[in-house]
Amino acid sequence: MSDATALIDPVAASSEAEPQRFDIRPFDAALGAEVVGLDLSSPLNEQDFRRIHRAHLDHHVLVFRDQRITPQQQISFSRRFGPLQIHVLNQFGLQGHPEILVVSNIKENGRPIGLGDAGHYWHSDLSYKDLPSLGSMLHAQELPAIGGDTLFANMHAAWEALPAHLRKAVEGRKAEHSYLNKYAELQKRSPWRPNLTQAQIDQVKPVLHPVVRTHPETGRKALFVSEHFTTRIDGLPEAESRDILDQLFAHSVQPQFVYRHQWQPRDMVFWDNRSVMHLATGCPEDERRKLYRTTIEGDAPF
Repeated sequence: MSDATALIDPVAASSEAEPQRFDIRPFDAALGAEVVGLDLSSPLNEQDFRRIHRAHLDHHVLVFRDQRITPQQQISFSRRFGPLQIHVLNQFGLQGHPEILVVSNIKENGRPIGLGDAGHYWHSDLSYKDLPSLGSMLHAQELPAIGGDTLFANMHAAWEALPAHLRKAVEGRKAEHSYLNKYAELQKRSPWRPNLTQAQIDQVKPVLHPVVRTHPETGRKALFVSEHFTTRIDGLPEAESRDILDQLFAHSVQPQFVYRHQWQPRDMVFWDNRSVMHLATGCPEDERRKLYRTTIEGDAPF
C-alpha cells in the first residue's frame, strides 16, 4: 500500500481527530463491503483513514451508509485519496462545486440539471484520459422508488479466470480508449448528451492503455477494457480486434464477477476504477434520481 499520508487534505483531516467506531462488513459477492457507523461529516484521524484505504484496496467497492454530508465534505474526503478530476461535460458540474458531477434525470425549466444517462454502458471512469481515475465517489441525493441499481464487475477476478487462449492474445498489448466511442449513439437515445464544443473534444483525444493493467498499490493484474470506451486492440486487424474485445466484454460481466448495489438513502459508494467496471441499470423516466459524483485522478496504467 502506498503512503497515504502525503495525500491528506488538511481541511478533511486532523491528527487530533477522535477515532470512530465503525464496522467493515464484506458482501456475499465477488467484491464489495459496507462501512457501518462511520460519519464522514467529521474529520477522520490517520488510523481510521488508513483502515478505509486498506478496505478499499481489498474490496474494490465500499458502501458508506447513511452519510449526511455536504458537497464540500464529499470533496474534502475525496481529496484525501488524490487530486480531483473535472468531467469534460462541465456544464453538469454542481453550481459552486465544479469538482462534483451531477448525475440526474431531473429537468428544471425544461433543461437537464445533470447527466441523466451516465453509466449506460459498462466502463471504468475516465479510462479515455492519459491519467484515468483512481476511484469515484457517488453520493445519493434523491433515489427512485423503482430501479436505479448499479452493477460492479471485479476485473481482477475476470482476468484470473480468463481462458488461456485469450490471455495469450492480449498479454502485452494495448487498446485504444475514446470518450467519443458511443457518444453519437447516446445522443440518439436520450436528451442528456449535449453537442461537444471543440474545446471539449480536445480534452478527450484517444489514448492507448494496456489491455491488462497492474494495480499500482496492490500489484494485482486486471482487465482494463470496456464496451463504452475501448475501440480497438492496437496492432491487430480490425476483425480480430473486434472479436477479442467482444469475448473480453462478455467474459468480464458474468454473474460470478458482479455485485449489484441496491441504493439506500444517503449511501455513498466509493469504487476503485483500477479494479472494477460499473453499469447503471436505469430507472423509469418519471422516477426522480439525483446523485453527486467526485472522481479522483489516478496514475498512468502499466
